[in-house]
Amino acid sequence: PWKAPGFKAQPSARARLVNGALTPAGNEAPPPLDKKEMGKALKGITRIDCPSPQEEAAVIALVMRRTLETPEKTAALVTPDRGLARRVAAELARWDIHIDDSAGLPLAQTPPGTFLRLTARMAADRLAPVTLLAALKHPLAAAGMAPGAFRAQVRALERAALRGPRPGPGLEGLADALKPGTGTGKKTASGLKTVWKTLDGILATFTGVMDGPPAPFPDVLTAHVRMAEALAATGEEDGPARLWAGAAGEAAANFIATLKEASRDFVPVTAADYTALLEPLMSGVQVRPRHNRHPRLHVWGLLEARLQQADVMILGGLNENTWPAEAKPSPWMSRPMMEKFGLAPPERLTGLQAHDFVQAFSAPDVVLTRSDRVDGTPTVASRWLMRLDNFLERLGVETAFQAADPWLDWARGLDAPSESRRVSEPRPAPPVDARPRTLSVTQIEHWIRDPYAIYARHVLGLRPLDPIDAEPGAADRGIIIHEILDRFQDAHRDDLPEDALQRLLGVGRQVFDEYLAHPGVRAFWWPRFERIADWFVDYERNRRKAGFRTAVTEAKGKIVIDGPAGPFTLTARADRIDRRADIGLSIMDYKTGQAPSTNQVKAGFSPQLTLEAAIAEAGGFQAIGKENVAQLVYLRMTGGREPGEERVLKLDVAEAGAKALAGLAKLVRAFDDPG
Repeated sequence: PWKAPGFKAQPSARARLVNGALTPAGNEAPPPLDKKEMGKALKGITRIDCPSPQEEAAVIALVMRRTLETPEKTAALVTPDRGLARRVAAELARWDIHIDDSAGLPLAQTPPGTFLRLTARMAADRLAPVTLLAALKHPLAAAGMAPGAFRAQVRALERAALRGPRPGPGLEGLADALKPGTGTGKKTASGLKTVWKTLDGILATFTGVMDGPPAPFPDVLTAHVRMAEALAATGEEDGPARLWAGAAGEAAANFIATLKEASRDFVPVTAADYTALLEPLMSGVQVRPRHNRHPRLHVWGLLEARLQQADVMILGGLNENTWPAEAKPSPWMSRPMMEKFGLAPPERLTGLQAHDFVQAFSAPDVVLTRSDRVDGTPTVASRWLMRLDNFLERLGVETAFQAADPWLDWARGLDAPSESRRVSEPRPAPPVDARPRTLSVTQIEHWIRDPYAIYARHVLGLRPLDPIDAEPGAADRGIIIHEILDRFQDAHRDDLPEDALQRLLGVGRQVFDEYLAHPGVRAFWWPRFERIADWFVDYERNRRKAGFRTAVTEAKGKIVIDGPAGPFTLTARADRIDRRADIGLSIMDYKTGQAPSTNQVKAGFSPQLTLEAAIAEAGGFQAIGKENVAQLVYLRMTGGREPGEERVLKLDVAEAGAKALAGLAKLVRAFDDPG
């Protein structure tokens, strides 16, 4: 109300409290508050320190939710922390309460904005697996199909070509990765041909522009938008109707139109330039909802809070470098230069934020919140809170802002289970007829070391997926080296030709060419293979001088063991079996990784070669018949500083084979126990 002339207003007790706390050192402080005034000043103030931003958001949402229990009462969250604002909005959604953040949502974080960013980055990265899958799995992507059917096709494409080593760049590299024989079966490759053709028709124009020389920005933008619209189309709805729908879609359409008009004078851009320009330009556009927001709950930035008032003011994110924000010096001008130009110093922003805090703090009902840790890092309380604490401590007032209600306990109780159940460890015991009756010698090793792997693979039918965009690993290297050596040995079982090294390298090039769908395989492993080839040829010459000849490579064999539940078949595929007339067979296994030690083989943890010896002794390898086994050999070939190494196991082969077979029979008996 207007007062009579000459009337001098007295500051309230709350104003005197906050002025006393925030008065800079050396300035005249206001008179101290007496006990009665202190009670008035502290009435209606609550401070809640939370362990994490998630709990802080839950507490704020609860405070706002309880405000609605009082008719016509309003509440507002005031914070410069947009992440906290979004968390609070998400927490309130559990009660179907939707609030409006006055700052809006950046266009880049809306579905249309995200889709435009991902499709641009996908083309700039030349369809690299991670960015390609991110774009194709976006909810707006459908490529003219039903969205669910398209995502199923994308998942099949991912399993067939995009997991493991990266395919070649662009649509051509994707097509090569889908050819039969490159890790993709004929049936799978045929089934994915349709989706590849669809993607080729949609992406080809834009990827061609992005892969080419620098082009005018409007042309690149037009090609991008056309591709995005085509990719967003479904069988029932065209792309523009889906992509530009709603407030976010309208904002995205306006942004594209404005950018196209403004970019006519841009210099030609490359793919990297286009993505680097599009994303920051988009980040400056905000999308604000127009309706269906709650009329009594609000989220305000500091500027909006200067102009409005609510019954309950929640001051959130009260940590240093958040409120107040860090006063960063100008990267272009020193302080004296800024002063000469008449520009405000960086600390002016801190002063304005102090004013905003005082104004909001002076409301009748105030809740102060902060997080002790953010992203696992300890935080420092805002200087406003620390000054208030120090000021009250000097006045002898302790726990002034302690909350009367257990807000943190309530927030934690929102998602706490009604009861806790102790879960016993898994003890899978599938029916005996569901258990496999055939295992290979390599799977026997898995069975001994990790029985759950056999359960997962053979009973549950689970297969581990390769990582996306993985570096070529031991498995890829092993497959290639095994294939090369098998072809070479099969062609030269008796004497080695004079040009053996050149022929081995020729076979290597042929096999590596079959893996051109994964260029990383050649880049990583061809130099290593050259060192392996040089070592292997020398090794073979010496071995053949010693009288050994290759009898068979990739030899298939099996043996049947009687078990309580019926016959159990053990299978094997020996990498190579040599023969020397005076001693018998030598079973060899190629290792591109670490080879087991003799002690590990004796202990039964690595029974592959000993079981293969038992199969050979029993005549299980049809290609060679029943014959004595005299030697078990690991050939370790890494292509490193020591390209290769022969490791002959020092043990009695016949005894070790019989022991391994007896151990397997015992394992089968246990395996056939229904319990």
